[in-house]
Amino acid sequence: MLSARPALRTLPSYHPPLAGRDGLRLDFNENTTGCSPCVLECLRALSGEDLARYPERAPTEAQVAGFLNVTPAQLLLTNGVDEAIHLLCQTYLDPGDEALIVEPTYSMYRIYVMAAGAHVVGIPAEDNFRFPVEELRRQITPRTRLIAIANPNNPTGTVASQSDLLRIAHSAQSAAVLVDEAYFEFYGQTLIGECQNSTNLFVARTFSKVYGLAGLRIGALVGPLEQMLTLRRVSSPYNVNGVALACLPAALADRDYVCRYVDEVLDSRTRLERALQSNGVAYWPSQANFILFRVGSAQAAGAFVERMHRRGILVRNRTNDLGCEGCVRVTLGTGEDTDRLLSALQETFDELGISRSQPQGAGRP
Repeated sequence: MLSARPALRTLPSYHPPLAGRDGLRLDFNENTTGCSPCVLECLRALSGEDLARYPERAPTEAQVAGFLNVTPAQLLLTNGVDEAIHLLCQTYLDPGDEALIVEPTYSMYRIYVMAAGAHVVGIPAEDNFRFPVEELRRQITPRTRLIAIANPNNPTGTVASQSDLLRIAHSAQSAAVLVDEAYFEFYGQTLIGECQNSTNLFVARTFSKVYGLAGLRIGALVGPLEQMLTLRRVSSPYNVNGVALACLPAALADRDYVCRYVDEVLDSRTRLERALQSNGVAYWPSQANFILFRVGSAQAAGAFVERMHRRGILVRNRTNDLGCEGCVRVTLGTGEDTDRLLSALQETFDELGISRSQPQGAGRP
C-alpha cells in the first residue's frame, strides 16, 4: 500500500484562516491599499501570447539584482519567501540533521524542515521576546545544518542586531543561515551586503508586503555565489510565473508609492502604540507593519478577534504561539484604516472590559 515518507506522518499543517475574510483585512500583514497603479497598467498590457510562453526569469532577476546592489548570480527569484525556505531545506538538510529556529516565529520554517526529515530545535525567545543570541550559539552542533531567523520577527515585530546575526553565521560555518527580511521596508536594516563576504549567509526578501504583490507570489533569495549555483540546480527553471516577472520591475520602479505607504504605516504604528498605552494594554514595540499585544487570557483573545470581526475589522489570534497566550496581532495600514481600527478597538476594549485592566506599558505581563 502506498504511503508517504515517515517524516510526513507527524508533519504539522498550516491552515491560514482564508475563508470569510470580509471587512478590513488587518490579519495577514498585507498591503491594505494594493499594488502600485503602475503594476495594474503592466497587467492590462499583457497579451494572450505573453501568457502562452514559459516564463523567462533571467531578465527580471538582473533588474532585481541591480535594485538590491548584488550580482545576478547571487540572486534567485522564488515563488514567495516560502519557496526560498523550501529550497534551502531541500539543498542542505538530510534526515537526522538539525535546524535551529527561535520561537515564536513563522510557522513554515518548522514545516519545511520536518518535511525534509530533519529535526527542529526550537529555542524560546528571552523575556519580552528578546533575541536569545547566546543560547542559540550554545545550541549549534555538528548536526546543525540550517538556522532560520525572521528579522523583524513574525509575530512579535522584534529584531536581532546585525552584529548578533553575523556572530551566528560565523559560529555555524557548516550551516546555512537564513535571515528572512520580509518586513525590511518597515525596519530599514539589511544584511544583503554581507552575503558576498560569507560562505553561509542567505537573505530572503518578499514583494508580498509593502509592494502589495502577495497574490503574484514572488520573492528573492540572495546568498554566496558558490552556494547559489547549487540552489539553482534544485530550483525549477519556471518557478516564478510570467505575470509576476512582468510586473515586478514596475513595482520596484514606483519608489514614491512605496515610500508613501511606508510612511503611513509607521505613523499608524505610532498611533496604535499610543492607543494601547492609554488603555494600559501590554504590547511589544515592533519594527514591522504589525503590533502584537495581549488582551488577557486565551479566551479573551478569541472573544476580542470575534468582536472586532463583527465591527468589520479582521485581526489575528496568536494565542497558540509560544509565549503568546492571550495575544492578538494587528496589521497597520493607511491613516484611514487606522481611524477605523482605533474606533473599533476602543469599542471592543470597553465592551470586553479590557481597558485599563492591565498594567500600563510594554512587555510581558
